[in-house]
Amino acid sequence: MLAGENDGFSDRVNGIKSTLRVVPDFPRPGILFLDITTLLLDPKAFKDTIDLFVERYKQENISVVAGIEARGFMFGPAIALAIGAKFVPLRKPKKLPGEVISEKYILEYGTDCLEMHVGAVQPGERALVVDDLVATGGTLCAAINLLERAGGVVVECACVIEVPDLKGRERLKLHGKPLYVLVESMFGQT
Repeated sequence: MLAGENDGFSDRVNGIKSTLRVVPDFPRPGILFLDITTLLLDPKAFKDTIDLFVERYKQENISVVAGIEARGFMFGPAIALAIGAKFVPLRKPKKLPGEVISEKYILEYGTDCLEMHVGAVQPGERALVVDDLVATGGTLCAAINLLERAGGVVVECACVIEVPDLKGRERLKLHGKPLYVLVESMFGQT
C-alpha cells in the first residue's frame, strides 16, 4: 500500500517528498542514492513522517519495531515509543555486544549481514520492520528472516521511500509480507 492515495494524507506526503533528494554516484559510481537526511532537516516533514506511520500502526498490537541500521534507527525508535512497542536494532556485524543471531543477504550493490541480540524478540511477538527505503527488498527480507527465526511474527514492512523499478515489493510478496510506503520514487525524480 502507498500512503496518500485516497486517505487525506496527500499534503503531508507531498511535503515529505519535496524534502528528499537524489545523490548521483553514491556510495559508488553508477548508483543514484535517494537521500532522507534532507527530510530530517525539516521538522514538519520529519514529524509528518513519524505521525503517518504511527497513525497506521497504533491500533495493530505491534510489540516490536525492528529498525534496520542505520537509517531505520532514525524512524523506528520514535514509532516504537508512540505505539508502545519496544525498539530492536538490526545491526551490521560486530556492532552488538553479547550473543547475536545473523542473517546474510545480497544488496543491489554487494552483500551484507544483519545481526540481532538473542532474546530481543520472543516467540509470537508481532513485529514491524522499519527502514528508510526499499529497493530490491534484500535487506527487508533478511530482517524478516532474522525476526522469524527468533519466533517473531512480522506483520508488515514500513519504508519512507519505494523505488518500484527495483521490484522490492514483489520480493516481499514472495515472502508473504505487505509493504507500506509513504513516497514512491523513480530514479531521476525526488
